Amino acid sequence: MDSRRAFYIGRFQPYHLGHQTVLESIAHEVDEIIIGIGSAQTSHEQDDLFTAGERVLMMTRALEDLGVKHYIIPIEDIQRNSVWVSHIISMTPPFKVVYSNNPLVIRLFEEAGIEVRQSPMYQREQYSGTEIRRRMLAGEGWESLVPSSTVDIIKEIGGLERLKLISGRDSI
Repeated sequence: MDSRRAFYIGRFQPYHLGHQTVLESIAHEVDEIIIGIGSAQTSHEQDDLFTAGERVLMMTRALEDLGVKHYIIPIEDIQRNSVWVSHIISMTPPFKVVYSNNPLVIRLFEEAGIEVRQSPMYQREQYSGTEIRRRMLAGEGWESLVPSSTVDIIKEIGGLERLKLISGRDSI
């Protein structure tokens, strides 16, 4: 394996087992992974519930045994796709390859001349932040979809209560 540093970005709202599986797969192909926490400025909204710091904590605990050096970097949105890649590059250590399945992300990095690889999808319908937040709000089982450390952090910060308050629901 040649020395490679890869970039992987997501919102991680919350960090779940789909993310974990993708990162474990990427770890077999590279020496280091830069994990960008997208929309880092956004929190306390129904679709963006957790702060960047809370997401860093979820990921740091879940990735303790990843087996590859990794960096977790919050990245704020700039709302200008034409300069987004240069914004990412300015906020991260240098990298040679990007892992993504998002068509816009793929296009923007390819236009910038950076290699893009498709990341493996892991039961996307079940392991999605949208589905997990829906289950949290509906009082359905969600804990099995995230690492136990994520469950602990959501409980520690009152994430269920925050979601309930933000969504205007009287009960979870």
